[in-house]
Amino acid sequence: RDNRFQLYCQTIAPLKKNKEGVHCEILLRLLHDDGKVFSPAMFLGSAERYHLMPAIDRWVIRNTFSQLAGHFRKGYLVDSIWSINLSGQSLDDPDLTEYVYIHLNAFDIPPGNICFEITETAAITNFDRARLSILGLKSLGCYFSLDDFGTGLSTFSYLKKLPVDFLKIDGSFVRDIVSDQVAFTIVSCIVDVAHVMNLKTVAEFVEKRELIESLIEMGVDYGQGYAIEKPMPLQNKLDLIIDSQPSKQNKA
Repeated sequence: RDNRFQLYCQTIAPLKKNKEGVHCEILLRLLHDDGKVFSPAMFLGSAERYHLMPAIDRWVIRNTFSQLAGHFRKGYLVDSIWSINLSGQSLDDPDLTEYVYIHLNAFDIPPGNICFEITETAAITNFDRARLSILGLKSLGCYFSLDDFGTGLSTFSYLKKLPVDFLKIDGSFVRDIVSDQVAFTIVSCIVDVAHVMNLKTVAEFVEKRELIESLIEMGVDYGQGYAIEKPMPLQNKLDLIIDSQPSKQNKA
């Protein structure tokens, strides 16, 4: 009602130093009356309890597209991918695909530059509905990522039935791969299976530089965490992207 949500983002960086466009996850913050910025942990639980998540997800989709639109038109974001989280409640929304389609067209956003994320838990809870939602959004040309992968009891049994493009390996395993052989083995197993299925892997919670070398040796494709980049307001990230590119005059 008061429009006090703020869009932040965090880079998902290729661990092999190949030249790829920007890949970022869109994050949500809430501005309090006193100016403090609240993380999702402070308000999403209440939003889920009162079934407000579909409305919040739609706010994020609409405002992300709105903020990116001008930069796409100017050619700054040609090779970029922007990941937007969807709640389990939104997966039950039969109008979600149409909503995304309408706003992709309204803001002239190329669907191949958008990736939607759902958690493994949300996918397991309502597998058939999740699969239909994924298929619907992928039919528009968007990518799909399965977040917090590795926490489910039947992880690999249903993975081949979900048409996703990225696997985000749960950070509870990633953060311990240097000191815990079990965590190392679990992550290695996920990476091997993902690559056999032609899926890209993303390691979450990369909070220490020492993890990066191990992840590269294991064949993980991307990393995300404080050791790579801290979350920042989306507009700040867009400003950095623009500043890093040659000016139109230089191109001419």
